Amino acid sequence: MTFLYRAQSWASSPQTDEETIKYWKHVSMKKNWRIVQLPNGFYQTEYKHPDEDTWVDVTRRETIEGAEAAIDGSVEHYSNKLEFVNGPKVVKTFK
Repeated sequence: MTFLYRAQSWASSPQTDEETIKYWKHVSMKKNWRIVQLPNGFYQTEYKHPDEDTWVDVTRRETIEGAEAAIDGSVEHYSNKLEFVNGPKVVKTFK
């Protein structure tokens, strides 16, 4: 039996490209999101495409509160990703 072990440090990980960072910045702003009601009564969350004049559907929820919570979660998720674009943040140092 053969095991493959692979370790990566932050320096050896691929760096995030500018297009991805642009996308993260765009979807981390709540003003780029909307909620629409579908004919079946569900609510769909959508974000405005960064480069086109179109809306991209993301999730469907039974309530408008659930849809807004999904948007808030997405905004928080992408905001957190942007915090680490320049590498890990130091949370504690020792002397």
